Amino acid sequence: MTRSVEWVVDDQDGNQKIRRLVGVYNAKGSVGGELAYFIGARLGRAHCALCDITHGLVRERATWKAFRLRVPVPFDTYHRDDQPAEVRAAHGDRVPVVLAATADGFVVLVDSDELSAFAGSVEQFSHAIDAAVTRAGLSMPT
Repeated sequence: MTRSVEWVVDDQDGNQKIRRLVGVYNAKGSVGGELAYFIGARLGRAHCALCDITHGLVRERATWKAFRLRVPVPFDTYHRDDQPAEVRAAHGDRVPVVLAATADGFVVLVDSDELSAFAGSVEQFSHAIDAAVTRAGLSMPT
């Protein structure tokens, strides 16, 4: 994995600090891709559990915006077709997914099965992120 000078180094207890979180939607980011997903989701032909968490019918949910403000690191989101190559390599193109960026690269925190289990709940998602960070031996910056 490529390392960047912006990474936060390990903390005193040996846990790597998370520099940012990254979510990848199971949708394409182009106007046509967004429209195809919107129609497909309404017809039951397309689904993205991360989209269910972050967006309502048309725009970002207020609860999602509040969550992003509480998280002490940036939470970047990408679509299948606009994610950086190093992000795609870290999850093997299994989307939707949420990863943590660390000094050693990316760590998958929450996969598509887990995201689906939240049924769009930002609260459940938030708890799962906290648990996944601990399980992975990572920590958020203070």
